[in-house]
Amino acid sequence: MFPTDTYVRRRNRLREGMGSGLVLLLGHDLSPMNCADNPYPFRQDSSFLYFFGLDDPSLAGVIDIDTGAEYLYGDDLTVEEIVWTGPQPALSEKAARVGVAQTGPAGDLEAVLSQAAAQGREIHFVPQYRPENVLKIQRLLGMPPEVVEERVSVPLIRAIVAQRSIKTAEEIEQIEVALTVAYAMQTTAMTMARPGVTEREVAGVMEGIAVSCGVRLSFPTIFSVNGQILHNPYHTNVMKDGDIVVNDSGAESYLHYASDITRTIPVSGTFSPKQREIYSIVFDAQEKAIAAVKPGVEFRDVHRLACTALAAGLKDLGLVKGDPAEAVQAGAHTLFFQCGLGHMMGLDTHDMEGLGEDFVGYTDAIRRNPEFGWRSLRLARALEPGFVVTVEPGIYFIPELIDRWRAEGKCEAFIDYEKVESYRDFGGIRLEDDVLVTAQGHHILGKPIPRTLDEVEALASE
Repeated sequence: MFPTDTYVRRRNRLREGMGSGLVLLLGHDLSPMNCADNPYPFRQDSSFLYFFGLDDPSLAGVIDIDTGAEYLYGDDLTVEEIVWTGPQPALSEKAARVGVAQTGPAGDLEAVLSQAAAQGREIHFVPQYRPENVLKIQRLLGMPPEVVEERVSVPLIRAIVAQRSIKTAEEIEQIEVALTVAYAMQTTAMTMARPGVTEREVAGVMEGIAVSCGVRLSFPTIFSVNGQILHNPYHTNVMKDGDIVVNDSGAESYLHYASDITRTIPVSGTFSPKQREIYSIVFDAQEKAIAAVKPGVEFRDVHRLACTALAAGLKDLGLVKGDPAEAVQAGAHTLFFQCGLGHMMGLDTHDMEGLGEDFVGYTDAIRRNPEFGWRSLRLARALEPGFVVTVEPGIYFIPELIDRWRAEGKCEAFIDYEKVESYRDFGGIRLEDDVLVTAQGHHILGKPIPRTLDEVEALASE
């Protein structure tokens, strides 16, 4: 937990950025896995964690914008519950740790909100991505579940996004902690990826590293020889000689700040000539993109820069034809790079995505491009000092997409489909690092993880 005044300052700033009424922030409840007494590992809602700091279930925070009063609602454990959990601090003691003086039992919250609504006061709440919290809003505010999403407070969303987007020094320190774990996970995977080893063996060891450090994964690990499947959740393949495996993984710090790193590993210890060529193109695109990160630069322009670098490299191999910039303008690059270059990162791997991606990555003036590939760009707005973003270009050969585009004759002026056909079973390559936007430019966070061809091969061949 951060010092008490950190949470006090955060709530004060939030209140100053709002008009009037009450701010309601719901924490999470335990979520049963297969029965009430066997829950999934608890993960607190990130906005509640940011402002109230308590990593315990079944809590709710209320901030009175007009009076400045702050409340925490929840129930102390009964003796019967303590039998199973052991003694826990009282709610009043927990509240004091985060600078909240007033507490009440969970059952009082509905009456407090009902009284405020009866007085015509506005109750601000954010989007609810857990169904149980949607039903809780229904009960607390007396609105049907189907209208909860319509009634969320846009001013509250904007105020939270503005505040959480800028990472403080203590938050950067937490991200660095998460990256220390990610370093161990990634370098261990490079030494373990061998012919005859099953993907799940490596994925399991990486998760074990996080657990042994007292933390957990920041998202389900992607570790697969099928790197062309962008969010591949399966770890069932047996790695064989000549394979390359995409390792997209990360850990949370003990205060739940995320890391998110991707490396591509040659299973045999060395890349084939064809793999080296594609890897070099992705590496060059990442280098150019990272170098372009600085305050005032729109991230959609960094994305375009990376796409153009990818197209230029693929042109050198004969897969792309014509002018690379024109190929990108026509969308030809999205046959090979179907997703966005990166996203904000912080308490969430895709930071604040639960509040609405368009509020986080876009503005009233910078709107989402609806075209294929471009619409998957999570971040487009101008960068500011204190942003932490991922930069993760890749090249992916998806047989089903190749077949569809070729049958439609899509972008034939820019794509040599005969040449592409010889890569249809290639898989994919991605490189990703976490980058802090500074006043002067940028800084790559974390201890450097092998990334150049020579560095990766040296560790993978040990």
